[in-house]
Amino acid sequence: MAGHRQLISSGTPWERRVGYSRAVRAGRMVFVSGTIASDESGQIHAPGDAGEQTRFVLAKIGRALRQAGATLADVVRVRVFLVDMADLDAVGQAHHDVFAEIRPANTTVAVSALASPDCRVEIEVDAVIGG
Repeated sequence: MAGHRQLISSGTPWERRVGYSRAVRAGRMVFVSGTIASDESGQIHAPGDAGEQTRFVLAKIGRALRQAGATLADVVRVRVFLVDMADLDAVGQAHHDVFAEIRPANTTVAVSALASPDCRVEIEVDAVIGG
């Protein structure tokens, strides 16, 4: 795959409107864009529930990784963006449920807003296939 980029789309309207891919595979590396809990029509899943949104987002990220030939077990870096640090425990538990044994590097920061006022969390990951 050297020199080749595989572009992955989840079909949300923002990808075409803004001009980005849900994920990009370059060689053994997979980079998943910041992902919110929106479905293919752009509707926000579980408005106001950061824990449930995190589960939805991680499942969406898992699908993008599979399309790129990777799995959640290949994730080496996670970045979590929260609009309220009061959600940290709920988000942390959902993250733990997926990554407890994988234990990627992680950064969690608070931000002033996300793409929709109903979003509580946005997550991006980097993965190395076979790494």
